Amino acid sequence: MNSLQGQLLIASPALLDPNFRRTVVLVTEHNEEGAAGLVLNRPSPNAVAEIVPLLEPLVDEGDQVWVGGPVQPNAVLVLGEFLDADDAAVPLFGALGFPSLDEPDEIVPVTTRRRVFAGYAGWGEGQLEDELAREDWIVEEALPDDAFTEAPDELWADVLRRKGGIYELVARMPEDPSVN
Repeated sequence: MNSLQGQLLIASPALLDPNFRRTVVLVTEHNEEGAAGLVLNRPSPNAVAEIVPLLEPLVDEGDQVWVGGPVQPNAVLVLGEFLDADDAAVPLFGALGFPSLDEPDEIVPVTTRRRVFAGYAGWGEGQLEDELAREDWIVEEALPDDAFTEAPDELWADVLRRKGGIYELVARMPEDPSVN
């Protein structure tokens, strides 16, 4: 089995589950036991300062919590881009990883960017492989900027256009095909 850790899962237009419709998910773990990831394009309306004040020093003033997925929505994860990947408690790919939250004050000096997520996406043993076989997801290489997008409403189409070929056409599909 090839691990998809560090790859993006782009929801196919046929994937209508409201938790994942038009999402872009960064796979943070993938092995024989299952997979986990973070939805990268679902900002919540809530500021980090309101939801997890302890983590407010990690982000810019007014930054919101992002909805990482439907699993454990009260769990908080911080994704960081590290100056030295070896400083990540859990490395993902390139300079991206999860910092240890034991000492939040030590995170800012060793990272360039951080984003706070509530919840995550999760798949049990074989579940993601079944969804891939059904073509629910389109796989694409992740770039560090994807995780820190400033245009979450455009990320789904942007990544499909980047993939190229037929996916450029898919990127242009209206959210409701009946209005086409």
